[in-house]
Amino acid sequence: MGVWWGPVLRVLVLQASWALGGGQVRYSVPEEAESGTVVGRLAQDLGLEAGEPEARRLRLVAQGRRASVEVSGASGALVVSSRLDREELCGKSAPCALRLEVLLERPLRVFHVELEVTDINDNAPRFPAALKNLSIAELTTVPGSRFPLEGASDADIGANAQLSYTLSPSNHFSLDFQKPEEDGDSLFLELTKPLDRETVPVHRLLVTASDGGRPTLTGMMELVISVLDANDNAPQFNQSVYKVQLPENTAPGAIVIRVTATDLDEGTNRNISYSLQQLFPQDGTEVFGIDRNSGEIRLRDDLDFEDVGLYRLQVDAVDRGNPPLSGHCKVVVEVLDVNDNAPEVWVTSLSVPVPEDAAVGTVVALLSVSDRDSGANGRVRCAVWPAAPFGLVATFAGSYSLVLREALDRERVSEYEVEVRAEDGGAPPLVARRGVRVPVSDVNDNAPAFAQAVYTVLVRENNVAGAELSRLWARDPDEAGNGRVRYSVAEGGWRSASSYVSVDAESGRLWALQPLDYEEVQVLQFEVRAVDAGSPPLCGNATVQLFVVDENDNAPALLPPAGGGPGSGAAGSSARASGPGSEALWAWAAWGSPAGQVVAKIRAVDADSGYNAWLRYELWEPRGKGPFRVGLYSGEVSTTRALEEADGPRQRLVIVVRDHGEPARSATATLSVSLVEGAEASLAAAGSSSSLSSSGAGLRPAAGSEDGAAARNVWLVVAICAVSSLFLLAVVLYGASRWAPRAAVLSGPGPATLVCASEVGSWSYSQRQSRSLCVADGAGKSDLMVFSPNFPPPPGPAAKEAQPEPPTLVDTVSGPPCLASRPLSRRLFPLLALLAAGSRAQPPIPAAVGACRVPQNLTGAFASAFASFLETPISLCEGR
Repeated sequence: MGVWWGPVLRVLVLQASWALGGGQVRYSVPEEAESGTVVGRLAQDLGLEAGEPEARRLRLVAQGRRASVEVSGASGALVVSSRLDREELCGKSAPCALRLEVLLERPLRVFHVELEVTDINDNAPRFPAALKNLSIAELTTVPGSRFPLEGASDADIGANAQLSYTLSPSNHFSLDFQKPEEDGDSLFLELTKPLDRETVPVHRLLVTASDGGRPTLTGMMELVISVLDANDNAPQFNQSVYKVQLPENTAPGAIVIRVTATDLDEGTNRNISYSLQQLFPQDGTEVFGIDRNSGEIRLRDDLDFEDVGLYRLQVDAVDRGNPPLSGHCKVVVEVLDVNDNAPEVWVTSLSVPVPEDAAVGTVVALLSVSDRDSGANGRVRCAVWPAAPFGLVATFAGSYSLVLREALDRERVSEYEVEVRAEDGGAPPLVARRGVRVPVSDVNDNAPAFAQAVYTVLVRENNVAGAELSRLWARDPDEAGNGRVRYSVAEGGWRSASSYVSVDAESGRLWALQPLDYEEVQVLQFEVRAVDAGSPPLCGNATVQLFVVDENDNAPALLPPAGGGPGSGAAGSSARASGPGSEALWAWAAWGSPAGQVVAKIRAVDADSGYNAWLRYELWEPRGKGPFRVGLYSGEVSTTRALEEADGPRQRLVIVVRDHGEPARSATATLSVSLVEGAEASLAAAGSSSSLSSSGAGLRPAAGSEDGAAARNVWLVVAICAVSSLFLLAVVLYGASRWAPRAAVLSGPGPATLVCASEVGSWSYSQRQSRSLCVADGAGKSDLMVFSPNFPPPPGPAAKEAQPEPPTLVDTVSGPPCLASRPLSRRLFPLLALLAAGSRAQPPIPAAVGACRVPQNLTGAFASAFASFLETPISLCEGR
C-alpha cells in the first residue's frame, strides 16, 4: 500500500498557523505516514531557540487516546511515532482532528496543537457478501421491476468514499443507482427484458463498486439470479423508510418498532416471513432482532451513543409463493444521548512541593477535563475544594490551571489535600473527583523565640567552675536547618560576661567558667543570642540576670584606731598586731569611774552582707562578774560598777566578734585596760579628745614640760566643745527620730542615693535615688557622717530666676512628711522636754544590713543647752 501513497506523501505540504487569539498550532498529516515522518517544526513555530526544546523539556501530553506522534527532543520537531489510521482514530468523522497539549518548562507553559489526519484512498469498497442469490419469477415479473441490492461501503471519506457501480454485460438486467440526500445510497437491479427460465434458468452477473480515489479501488459482488415460476405479487410495506428514536439507556428486550408488509396474492403466496439486516454500521454485531412472523423489531444489546449514534436496518418481507416474492423497507434508528458518562479529570503536570513564600498566582498543577456525553450532558463545570488557598483558572477548552490564591504558611499547614470536582450539566448531574496532594516546603521565616524575655538565675558564690547554672531554650517553628538553633553569649556592657559564664551552643545550658565571688560581683546581666541555621539566619535574644547569693565566707575584721593613732573612743585606745584573726588594744580607765562609763569601743567590719555581716560582741575573758562588760551589738566596753584599787592596775579583756552566718565566723580582740588615778585619766582623756578633734585618733601620752601642759589644756577645751557639739547634734537627731517613726529621705527634684551607716560599721546602699542622714545606734561620736543632698537645677529658662524651694522631708514608707521648713527651735522644745525626763531606749536588733537608729541615752541637760542654739531648718531621718 505504501507504493502508491508514497508520491502523495512527498508532495504533501505541511501547514502550521497560529489561530487568532487562541495560541493554537495546527498541522496536517496524511494517514499511514511512515514512522519518523516530520509533521511540523514545532519548536520553530513556538519561537524557541536552538537547544531550548531539550533544555526546557518540550514534550507532548496525550489526552485519553494514543496520539501516534511525539516531539523529538533534540530538534523539537513533531514526528510520527506509530501507525496513523484515520479510520481507526475518527471513523467516518470529518475532519479528523486530534487535540494535543505540548508542555514547556522553566517557566511552565502549555500550548495546544491540533493535528488533522487527512484521508488517503487506502480502503477499497466492500460488499456485505461476495455472493448474492436472487430468485425472479418468469413472465410474471415484468420489465422495469427492480430488486434492491446491498451496496458496498468504503471506510474512507470524501471523494475516496464516493462510490459508483457497474454491472457486467447482460441483456436482461441493468443497475439503478440513486443517491437520496437523507437515507443513504440505494442500489437496485432492474429487469429490462422478460425472463425465460427455459432459455436461461440462472443468470450470473458481477456488480463492481469503484471509489473516487486516485488510484481508484474497486470491490465486486457476484449475483446469482434464479428464474422462478408463477407468484407474481411481491409483499409491499406501507412506507419505504421508518425512523425511530431510542434513548441510549433503553433496556435490552424493548420493542423498537413493528413493521407490516401486505401481499395481494392468495394462499401460501401471501404468507410473509420477515428478516432483518443491519446496513450500518457493519461491525458484525447484532444489536437488533426481528420476529419472523410479526415483524416486531426488539433491542438485543445495549446502546451507547458515544460509540454509535445512528443505525440503518433493512427489513425483508418474503412470501411463501412458488417462487417466493419479497418486499423491502429501511428502518433508521437514531440513538439519543443520556447523561451516562461522568466527567474525567487528569493531572497533566504537577509542580510540588510549593515553597511557603510562593507568590500568589503561582501555577501548581495543570489539569485536563473531558466528558464523553454531548450537549448539556457534556458541558463540565470545575471547582476546587477547599476554596482556599488554591483556585482553578480556565486556560483553554477542557484545560485548567491550579493556582495559588493566598499566601502559605508551612508552620500552620504543612500539606494540603486538594480535591478537584468536575460536574456536568446533565439531569441528574454526574460528578468526578480528583485528589491532588500539595506539600509545602519550608523557608526560613521564623526567628528563634525564647520562652522568657528575661531569665533570673540565682547562684551561690564560691560555686564550682563548670557547674550548670541554668538552661535556656528558644523555639523555632521552622524545620530542618531553618529550625536548628545555636546559642551564644552576646558581649556588651561594662563587665564582660564571657569571662564568668558560657552557654552550650547546642543545648542552651548555661555554665560557670569560674567561681563567683559576691564581694566582687553581685549582679551579672548579659544577653544570650539564639541563631538558626537558615539562609539568611534569623536570631532572637533573651536577657539573663544572674544574681550571686552571698555565703558566709568572710570572717569579721577588726578595724584599727582611726587615722592610725594610738587611741580611739571615750577613754583612748591603741592597737597592735597580734596574729591572724586577733587584735591587741589598750585603754585607760580611772579608779572610781561610775558604772556605765564607756572605756573603749571595739570596731569591726564583715565583707559579707545581710545576716552574714551582722556582728555581735561577746566578752570571752574574764568570765563571771567582772568590772567590765561589752555591748552586744555596739562593741562599747563600759564599766559594770565603780572601779576600785582592788581591781588591780590592769585588766585584760578578750572580746570575740561573731557574725550571724551559718556557720558563724569570728575574730578575737584583746583589750588591756590600765587603771590610773583620776588626774592621769583626765590628761589621757584630754589627749585623746585633742587627737580626735584634729584627726579622729585616740589618746596620746602627756609631755613632761609646762608648755606641753598648757597645750594640753587648750586641746582639752577644744575637745570638750567638740564632744558637746556632737552630743547636741545627737539630741537633735533623736528628736527627729521620735517624730518620724519610719525612715524618711530628703527628696529633691533630681535623683540621689540613700546612704546609711549600719551598726556593724559597714555601708549599705538602697535602690532609691535620695540621700538621708542617719546615726548608728551605739556607735561612737566619731562615726557620725553627714551627706549633703544634691539637687539638680530645675529645667527650663525659669530656673535662672526661680529660687529653689527648701527640701521636704518625705517618709519613704508610710509616715507623714517632716515639717522641715519651719525654724527648728519651734519643733524641738517639746522633744527636749521629753529628753530631759531621762527616757532611755533599748538598743534594737537590726533586721538587715543598713538599718540604723538614733541613740537615746542623751541627757536633758545637753538638750536644754542646745535648744536655743539652732534656728535654721534642717531635715532628719531615722533608719528603719
